[in-house]
Amino acid sequence: MNKIKLGILGVGNMGKRHILNVIEGNCPEVEIVAAADLDEKNLTWAKEKLGADIAVFNNTDDFFNNKSMESVLVAVPHYDHPRFAIECFRRGLHVMVEKPAGVYTKQVREMNEAAKSANVKFGMMFNQRTDCVYRKMRELVKSGTLGQIRRTNWIITDWYRPQAYYNSGSWRATWAGEGGGVLLNQCPHNLDLWQWICGMPVMVDAHMQFGKWHDIEVEDDVTAYVEYENGATGVFITSTGDAPGTNRFEITLDKGKLIAEKGVLSLWENEESEPEFSKNNTDIFGCPKTNFRIVETDGKLLQHSGVLNAFAASILRDEPLTAGGEEGINGLMISNAMHLSAWLGKQVYLPFDEDLFYNELQKRIK
Repeated sequence: MNKIKLGILGVGNMGKRHILNVIEGNCPEVEIVAAADLDEKNLTWAKEKLGADIAVFNNTDDFFNNKSMESVLVAVPHYDHPRFAIECFRRGLHVMVEKPAGVYTKQVREMNEAAKSANVKFGMMFNQRTDCVYRKMRELVKSGTLGQIRRTNWIITDWYRPQAYYNSGSWRATWAGEGGGVLLNQCPHNLDLWQWICGMPVMVDAHMQFGKWHDIEVEDDVTAYVEYENGATGVFITSTGDAPGTNRFEITLDKGKLIAEKGVLSLWENEESEPEFSKNNTDIFGCPKTNFRIVETDGKLLQHSGVLNAFAASILRDEPLTAGGEEGINGLMISNAMHLSAWLGKQVYLPFDEDLFYNELQKRIK
């Protein structure tokens, strides 16, 4: 069997998870040939797991100069994602980037521009796109059978983190280390799914608290209102301070309502679209007749190994990626707009001034 030769750049929590997926046989077309990390303990762990033949490096220069790999998985701190992706493009290496695509859209846009002239595969580790519930939700929305979106609501507060989590590293929950809080660390997957299924908003009005529930400098509680081009509205609520939390994603459309919650996709489908019913109905308290059902899915949730397998298949056989790397900017754009709105205390329209966002971010870095 042909296998891609993969280097792991960053053997922290996510780097280790990807290595274990390969070791456990979940990625049969992937061979890890190199790993790099600044922490010698992580390199020792990699050699113990992958064997003495694995090439390990404590600096990126030597890592990129080794000739054993044809592809790289970037799993370093957020700020460095675009920089190392661009280095991969320069060297003709296929690259998979962990979420988020970066911290600010200006640097991610530079990464995307560099990707256009590189003849390599470029993917984002958006593993939640493999979830059967969200895939089916997108299929139903994009099919048009339920009409246009009227309202979206996602309350995603089951990201609870105790203070000990933030105390575990001085870089955690800092503007300098992570570039943000719950939006940059926990919610990139949710923001990606939100726009992947519903499309991009055109206006964001966000309210957030910084260190409301924890002794941190970044946001740990967010409520955002958005508007879409067709006049639809949406609300996105997230926090790392709710216990127990909630994960409920609801989309109201002309002809019904979809709710994703607890691994189940529920559909309330009107027999007649609301605009048509309202136009023709004569009963002052009338309401469209609705049929309810649990939507059947294929039950598959391939997660990180599924994204990595698609990456290998794309390199070996030109098959589709789970998410193209250039798509990473979309969810980040929403996140940046939320931060900018909260910092300035006003509505932000997309596309926003990326230099203004960058300057506001720099004011907060200690």
